[in-house]
Amino acid sequence: MADRGASALSLPADWPAHPDPILALNRMGTFDWDLDAGLFHMDAQAYTIFDLRPEEYDGRAESLTVRVPQPEAARMDAVVAQAIKDGSENYGGYFRIRCRDGTLRWTHTQGYIRRDETGRPRRVVGILRDATEELADSSARSLRAAQDEAFRQQTNIVQAVSAALAHARTVQDVIDVLKDTHGVRHLGAASLVMGLVEAGRIRLVAEGPAYASVPGTKVTRIEEPYPMGEVVRTLLPRFIESPEEFAEGYPILWPHLTDLHITSAAYLPLIAQARPIGAMGLLYSDRRGFSAEERAVLVALGSSIAQSLQRAMLYEQEKDLAQGLQQAMLPRTIPSVRGADVAVRYRAATAGGALGRDIGGDWYDLIPLPGGRVGAVIGDVQGHDTHAAAVMGQLRIVLRAYAAEGHTPATVMARASVFLYELDTDRFATCLYAEADLATGVVQAVRAGHIDPLIRHTDGTCRRAPVHGGLPLGLSAEFGRLEYPVSTLELDPGHTLLLCTDGLVERPGADLDDGMRGLEAHISEGPDDVRALADRLIQLAEERGGDDDVALLLLRRRVPEAPRAGGRLQQHVAPGDSEALVQARHMVRAAVRAWDAGARADEIELVADELVTNVLLHTEGSAIVTLRVLDGSDRRLRIEVEDSSSALPRRRDAGEDGVSGRGLLLVDLLTDVWGVEARGGGKAVWCEFLTPGPA
Repeated sequence: MADRGASALSLPADWPAHPDPILALNRMGTFDWDLDAGLFHMDAQAYTIFDLRPEEYDGRAESLTVRVPQPEAARMDAVVAQAIKDGSENYGGYFRIRCRDGTLRWTHTQGYIRRDETGRPRRVVGILRDATEELADSSARSLRAAQDEAFRQQTNIVQAVSAALAHARTVQDVIDVLKDTHGVRHLGAASLVMGLVEAGRIRLVAEGPAYASVPGTKVTRIEEPYPMGEVVRTLLPRFIESPEEFAEGYPILWPHLTDLHITSAAYLPLIAQARPIGAMGLLYSDRRGFSAEERAVLVALGSSIAQSLQRAMLYEQEKDLAQGLQQAMLPRTIPSVRGADVAVRYRAATAGGALGRDIGGDWYDLIPLPGGRVGAVIGDVQGHDTHAAAVMGQLRIVLRAYAAEGHTPATVMARASVFLYELDTDRFATCLYAEADLATGVVQAVRAGHIDPLIRHTDGTCRRAPVHGGLPLGLSAEFGRLEYPVSTLELDPGHTLLLCTDGLVERPGADLDDGMRGLEAHISEGPDDVRALADRLIQLAEERGGDDDVALLLLRRRVPEAPRAGGRLQQHVAPGDSEALVQARHMVRAAVRAWDAGARADEIELVADELVTNVLLHTEGSAIVTLRVLDGSDRRLRIEVEDSSSALPRRRDAGEDGVSGRGLLLVDLLTDVWGVEARGGGKAVWCEFLTPGPA
């Protein structure tokens, strides 16, 4: 047998060494191991010790693994390698072999390392003997305990796999650990399969290596005659100790495994909280049978995997719930805004840790406001959990409501702070609210402990836009400091306003100003299109990672389509102030002529006078008259009359002899469009006239 495959190799003239008959009489076998050729010659007694027949052995050392368990072989290889490395001439050691009937017995070996004139090892010549009785003797128990290191190594492998599983957060993480961790391979398995129980079926989620796939087993019913279904039904492990047992017990599955040369298998139920969640199979090609110790180790491995799977399933369920909650709290769609391009993005945190860490309190919102204005909001509720997301959703809704009511930006922020303080939560929030008039480009911004916005110019340069700030929402109400100063910014056509949360700029141990400067550089180098720029910034956040989520809102004022102000005039009229009323009428008359209203000049004057008179007659406060011209695809003149009363105007039937009640009828008849909008504690009645272009 030793001559197989050696015709192309040059073997020593005295190879193999001839055994001494005395050794055979003492039940000692001999071997001659040619290190260059890889051939391992044994005499007849050595075959007996290994429980092998000559026709079962091809003469190569690695083929002995059919009898030497992998942990034992690895340990003895390490002993030989150390002796060679140290320059030793001899080595010795005990190892276990698995007999044909599956039992284990101890063997002792001694080897003599032969080197050439350069000191390079060429051959190992040695002896083998059965040491089972020797180690069973009480005087040798301490030595036998030392040899139990193999079992301890196997246990350590299970512990190493369990430690790797402790970091698995998802089911896929668990699968990757089992497929990629060397620990499972060190257990000697040639192939691994794992399935999860789903609605009365077992769905295969892992198998390896790739060529070990068995057709028709991707999804099987639990009652089908497969070993994984059996262990799920009985909740007991199934140890298959020979090919014959495998073929007899599972005739449907066995024909697909013959090419894998499977000699035994261990199928383990994956049980969590007294119910099966799946099953795992380890298939071996180098062993028959399992000792009690090996069975215990494998059962422990199955228990560890089951606990990790359950933890991963619970994590994924809570993550789906949390992400669903957050998606419900964020705006489903962003409304289109006339005269602006808008892009919003959200990125969840990716840090490990407790369940729900992939959700946070960051949010964005875009609020259409009357008169071509729009409110942009960015905010961040303290914390990364479902509670933060719930608080965020409530805060977003009330802030949107306050803005839609027509309150000033400072009032919107103050009322939102009071709401959060009265919400009976320990969370606070940072926020930035910017109200932009896209006709004029004027942006009024207030900041509650949040980072400043940025403005990108048409030439690509980017600058930080300082906004005076107040305390975060919730804290300002708690400390009675509800003052939020308003800062005015200018957004020219083609400029982009960028609002973001600190997750885009902050890094542990880094200065915030450095982060802002770095963000300015990325924005300057980014594309002009707001959607492409938003994608680029979120990509940078993904590449950097981090334990904070990111919300981002970009608003770009369009150049050709954005209506621009052709003029704006305003007059305050107090009750009983006839002079102010006369001035308001003169202002309207002069404006409509200066702005070339043409044939509609009289109509505009009549409607403006009617609206102002209506305020002075039916409310107790003053009136604020505002006129502006909007140039866009059409030219419009807009009149707004604001008062402090929340009572809405209503149409009345004046009757045949009545002198009042026709005001709103005139407004409705003469204007192209009109309406009423809330303004803080009051309201504004507005109307628009389509007018010809300037002469």
